[in-house]
Amino acid sequence: MKQLIIEKAGIKAFKFLNQHTEVESPETLVVSTTNEFNIINNRNSFNSIINLSKINNIRYINKFFEKVNSKLVNGNTFIVCFETIKARKERHRLGNIPVVRNLWFAVEFVFLRVFPKMWGFKKIYFLLTRGRNRLLSKAEVMGRLVSCGFKIEASQSIDGITYVITKKTMEPEFNMHVSYGPLFKMQRMGKNGKMIGVYKFRTMHPYAEYLQDYVLNLNGYSESGKPKDDFRLTPWGRFLRRYWLDELPQLINVLKGELKLVGVRPISERYFQDIPNDLQELRVKFKPGCIPPYVALDRKSNVESVLQSEREYLVEKLKNPYTTDCKYFLNAIFNIVFKRKRSA
Repeated sequence: MKQLIIEKAGIKAFKFLNQHTEVESPETLVVSTTNEFNIINNRNSFNSIINLSKINNIRYINKFFEKVNSKLVNGNTFIVCFETIKARKERHRLGNIPVVRNLWFAVEFVFLRVFPKMWGFKKIYFLLTRGRNRLLSKAEVMGRLVSCGFKIEASQSIDGITYVITKKTMEPEFNMHVSYGPLFKMQRMGKNGKMIGVYKFRTMHPYAEYLQDYVLNLNGYSESGKPKDDFRLTPWGRFLRRYWLDELPQLINVLKGELKLVGVRPISERYFQDIPNDLQELRVKFKPGCIPPYVALDRKSNVESVLQSEREYLVEKLKNPYTTDCKYFLNAIFNIVFKRKRSA
């Protein structure tokens, strides 16, 4: 097994993998395959499964992960490897010719990243490539793993290939409704603690929602109250967020009566658990809003300022339920237009 891994992945990869599992143990299965049947048809039982074939070349990624899941018990190790979009761009033979490099990679990105996720074009892509060399982000691969019942333990990039160490923790979710398009719904807490689907333009990679706990455990929160060093964000997503463009679809929620124009921002159930109890009690009494109080009050976007702004708004809303939103809305528009207030 040691020699196989060194020949296939190199000595550095072998040392990394050996740190996380007993590579040469008879209870470790080492394969290089894109076909799940090469794993599940093995009648032996294993504590660890290592696949040295890149996930980029697997036709049905989730199906592959789900079958591996069925071969393991909770606590067993599953190790995969893949090439990220950034790594592929850096290794490309045209990488040192600026204009040609960018044009060529743009074509590759559309064909190998966009086509596999678009109805109609998907069939063309898989007909021509059989699912090989797909462009994948780190967030998508890790998110798929978590959705299929694995917990991320560690990851490392070695010679352009990212290796991910996981452990099985539960059965797969079998999510058949993952969103790939530019518009999607996030599960957020509304009035009375009811979960609602809040519309947004996509700023993160697909399956990113499965990595919320992983990113928070890895990096914690930033001053703005959002996950710090969040690799789930796309480059264009940062731009959309800065100018609140990603939140324009929330007007759909306003029309549906789930949100207001002004109010505390709709947050995830996970984040709700991290805010003070008194603020939790105040929050669930009102609908969330599109424009948060810290913008209207022209405060900083760090956690402390945001929470204090929300507390002041909610207390005032209790006292003056009919005039508070109008006041905050006008103040927010003034701060955005004339003071150039921007999102964190």
